[in-house]
Amino acid sequence: MNKSIVLVSGGMDSLVTSAIAKKECDEIYFLHLNYGQKTEDREMRSFRKMCKFFNPKDIFVVNISYFKDIGSSSLTDENMEIKDFDGSDEIPTSYVPFRNAHLITIAVSWAEVIGANKIYIGAVEEDSSGYPDCRESFYQAMEKAVDLGTKGETKIKIITPIIHKKKSEIIKLGVKLGAPLELSWSCYKNNDIACGKCDSCVLRINAFKKAGIRDPISYEIEIDWERN
Repeated sequence: MNKSIVLVSGGMDSLVTSAIAKKECDEIYFLHLNYGQKTEDREMRSFRKMCKFFNPKDIFVVNISYFKDIGSSSLTDENMEIKDFDGSDEIPTSYVPFRNAHLITIAVSWAEVIGANKIYIGAVEEDSSGYPDCRESFYQAMEKAVDLGTKGETKIKIITPIIHKKKSEIIKLGVKLGAPLELSWSCYKNNDIACGKCDSCVLRINAFKKAGIRDPISYEIEIDWERN
């Protein structure tokens, strides 16, 4: 049996990745991480709605609020402001140090217990904020570490199906697969209406424009969907 764990944040990339995993696998299991992010409640609401839509075999919600104590990320540190998108090539302050490694290792532990042979993660390298733990080489190295650190009979592949896709391509793929894009949440700042100004919102808005599709969620600012 092709049994897989999908890492589901509640964002658009994990939504489309969930749709891919649902199509490719016999059974899917959803793992969600609460790590003290400022939009934790809103992401959880999106996650729950995605669970209802995709109907995974089981779900696992992990709370690791120690990221707030570690600090250094505007997503978790109350003393840091989430900045508006500025177009810089530098890694934004929203980067949570080595977060995706924590996600993968938790998923691997669960996978070894339930006998899952794949872990899906919606990481994007080519058209994203430039987080270092979203690079394909990182996941290739993690897969080797997983092989070395698990039982001999355990074989787990880390699947990154959208890692080289542009955001607009991810949206089009989501539409093709029938993924409910309106359930996803990308904003780093708000829990009610998306701000439209943070790094994640701007990437999302621009991607919908390039795809020629109007974003089904609302924003605080007025968006001209006809203009790129």
